[in-house]
Amino acid sequence: MGPTFGRGAMTNHWNDIANSDCIMIIGCNPAENHPISFKWITKAMDQGAKLIVVDPRFTRSASKADLFVRLRPGTDVALMGGLINYVLAHNLFHQEYVVNYTNASFVVDPGFSFHEGLFTGYHKEKQSYDTATWDYLTGPDGKPVTDPTLADPRCVFQLLKAQYARYTPAMVAATTGVPQETFLKMAALYTATGQPGKSGTIMYAMGGTQHSTGVQIIRSYTILQQLLGNMGLPGGGINALRGENNVQGSTDMAILFHIVPGYMAIPSEAKHPTLKDYLEKETPKAGYWSNKPKFFVSLLKAFWGDAAKKESDFAYDYLPKIGKGFQGAGYSWIPLFEAMGAGTVKGMLVWGMNPAVSSPNLNQTYHALDQLDWLAAFDLWETDTSVFWKRPGADPKKIKTEVFLLPAADSLEKEGSASNSGRWLQWRYQAVQPHGDARSDLWYANRLGLELQKLYKAEPQAVFSDPIVNLTWNYGADPDVHLVAKEVNGYTVADKKQVANFTKLMDDGSTACGNWIYSGSYPGPDKKDNLMTRRDKKDPSGLGLYPNWTWAWPVNRRIIYNRCSADPQGQPWSRDKALCRWDPAAKTWMKNDVPDFGWLNPKTKEQIPPEVSARTPFIMLPEGKSRLFVPQGLCKDGPFPEHYEALECPFHNPMSRQQHNPVVKIWKSALSKFAEVCDPRFPIIATTFRVTEHWQAGAMTRNLDWQAELFPEMFVEMSPALAQAKGIKAGDWVKVKSIRGEVLARANVTPRVGAFCCGTGNFQNTVEMVALPWHFGFDGLITGGPAGNNYAANQLAPEVGDANTMIPEYKAFLVNIEKV
Repeated sequence: MGPTFGRGAMTNHWNDIANSDCIMIIGCNPAENHPISFKWITKAMDQGAKLIVVDPRFTRSASKADLFVRLRPGTDVALMGGLINYVLAHNLFHQEYVVNYTNASFVVDPGFSFHEGLFTGYHKEKQSYDTATWDYLTGPDGKPVTDPTLADPRCVFQLLKAQYARYTPAMVAATTGVPQETFLKMAALYTATGQPGKSGTIMYAMGGTQHSTGVQIIRSYTILQQLLGNMGLPGGGINALRGENNVQGSTDMAILFHIVPGYMAIPSEAKHPTLKDYLEKETPKAGYWSNKPKFFVSLLKAFWGDAAKKESDFAYDYLPKIGKGFQGAGYSWIPLFEAMGAGTVKGMLVWGMNPAVSSPNLNQTYHALDQLDWLAAFDLWETDTSVFWKRPGADPKKIKTEVFLLPAADSLEKEGSASNSGRWLQWRYQAVQPHGDARSDLWYANRLGLELQKLYKAEPQAVFSDPIVNLTWNYGADPDVHLVAKEVNGYTVADKKQVANFTKLMDDGSTACGNWIYSGSYPGPDKKDNLMTRRDKKDPSGLGLYPNWTWAWPVNRRIIYNRCSADPQGQPWSRDKALCRWDPAAKTWMKNDVPDFGWLNPKTKEQIPPEVSARTPFIMLPEGKSRLFVPQGLCKDGPFPEHYEALECPFHNPMSRQQHNPVVKIWKSALSKFAEVCDPRFPIIATTFRVTEHWQAGAMTRNLDWQAELFPEMFVEMSPALAQAKGIKAGDWVKVKSIRGEVLARANVTPRVGAFCCGTGNFQNTVEMVALPWHFGFDGLITGGPAGNNYAANQLAPEVGDANTMIPEYKAFLVNIEKV
């Protein structure tokens, strides 16, 4: 999403789903995992919208669908490639939208090409690409050469057609297992949203991302939406469903290793030794990111206050610089646990997480935890992680790790903001005081900061103590969450007045801001100025925007890229779904939402005519257009999505000779094991899923007796045909095995899952699939079965991740099953 549009966030919001004419649910199961959201899907259907559900399992979401499409796990790119080809072959794309709002007309470097699953520049030995040719052809003025007729054979549009011409209905069926007639029904249903005035939305979650091709799967969704003109419209967009409350907030605040707050790249010790290096290399010459110096310098001022002086590059030296990470793989989940296993990482703070259940290849995870000097777990009660040394088969006498368990407050026992999937920051009030000695996460983080400052100040010989000693850390012994929220909003340094929003931030050190995208959420000094507390139920637009209910980033904009909701002349594609409209007589914009484009000249205060903003409707990108073709290696595995098989797969890739993602990292450590392609020992596809009755890694629901009673035992879904072949009856205990481990589970014999017939010619084959919930473990009120066993499904999952994000491939791997 980020490389395609400029931001990685949900483009619309929950309420807006009701405005859709066709909803595609793929890689998620909102009826069970986001049940409240389904009310908006139901509302849309009541108004005539069609629902398509694409899933390997027949879920509760699928039970409500107009069309259910059973997809082999990990073949989303092949399915989307078929839809893209269908749109192009039948001339169903929204031409005016595509020509004006995407990079379809941009001419690509003549050296760029694609052959047998590989793009130009591939180095087999390094398993990486030289991406020099993945760029636009530029003219004498240095700007990209374009062909608005889309006829140039080297323009993005023509290259796109060539890339996906191979994805015929027959090839889609051979790759995905989706019958041709089902695919054609789906294509006709969803591509109808490409008509001006119509809009279709795609909803996805971890079923789309947890693959070795996860980024390219999401990229394939974006290409389809661009061609149909569905971005920036009410009822359109791509809506990423976050896995739990405030996941959006956690990424906004840079829980991910490669960014600082506000989605700015973390400085690299190799590329950015000075502030000048960072700003010159990370700031584009065009697009709204050209304001990055204002956002970054204001962040440094928020961190180090008076110590962040202009003459010292605003304390840039204090900010840690990222290195290459363990074995050059960065600092995401898999390399971190590999580094722990190798003894490189000595300690770990675990805040409300349970990696002893959620990690892939859990045997490697347990080995890693065994090597730590110390582990501190902040949680409501004991979790599998906090007692990892009690797991079946472990010998506590051989484990040196010192474990600290700190009692944490529940969400109802603390005050603060939570950002939902739709970017709405909603303020929560404290309902009750924390129980016993429990404290909020903020209290623990604050206390840790205070104690570290105290220790560093007391030790004159401490190595490079300045970044800790000089931190702006003035939230009080019992931290005030409002002070934190105000700092995040930003203020002027001289008088400590809150800034109105990020347009007031400066790069000269006169402003401080903890997160530029949240700037505007708390623009005044008093609690009444906290816009996240607003609860006005008025909806003047009738589109479910509710502009005065809480606050959304950026600047309370509810639908991003909303310039695309109108044609280049500023007239809405649909009068019933108007977000903005240009009045040529009055020379003014009608605005139902905060414009995501330049509409007002800040100097003259005159409103900017639509022809100007139509040139750059995607303001976060330097070219101002959304990207069908992603240039400059921003996606490591290709500028166009291409189908590759999961690392563990029972089929040879029908699309090319390149079996797997060519740049995926395959770990070589002793505990990282992988089945072979078409491995006869493991002939069954496995995937994992969630149920409504349990929550994530299970600690919050497996310790509640009334909740645990609903689903007390681990189970595995298998088809009646597979059960019959294995001599298994419903309710039997079975053993599910992968090359990495095994799990006991009750057999749930159900037609919700079934076999896939895929492949071509001599490689055609029918393969069964099973599905396992991943909520169970070995500790808690219930674990998933009789005591003495570990029921965590991720003992089976491979330790391999997406080439760009390293998110593990939980959704497609190989197993076998036997009756106990």
